[in-house]
Amino acid sequence: QVQLVESGGGLVQAGGSLRLSCAASGRTSINYAMGWFRQVPGEERDFVAAISRSGSTTSYTDSVKGRFTISRDNAKNTVYLQMNSLKPEDTAVYYCAADRQLHLRVVVTAQEYDWWGQGTQVTVSS
Repeated sequence: QVQLVESGGGLVQAGGSLRLSCAASGRTSINYAMGWFRQVPGEERDFVAAISRSGSTTSYTDSVKGRFTISRDNAKNTVYLQMNSLKPEDTAVYYCAADRQLHLRVVVTAQEYDWWGQGTQVTVSS
């Protein structure tokens, strides 16, 4: 079992930056494929970014390409999401997730993830 805790959310003006962190605890001797998703009330949880177990491969949804960067520090069991040039439409609760399957690819679908954090609110004002 793996526990995930997100942090770093908050209120920021449009054009600003935030860095989200996702700290993993529990069975962390194994590195897992990780991802970030976001959700607004009344809508489905949407894919934002994903990173492979080694960190060598990443994937982003089109709306954040060039603005967001996902990275990981396996020694610290932490995954990051650097968010620059934030827009009001980025406002959402952001969740990190981990996939227990030991493969080498990125995972972009929510259904494939096994463990989720509690989420952190990101609000971008115009």
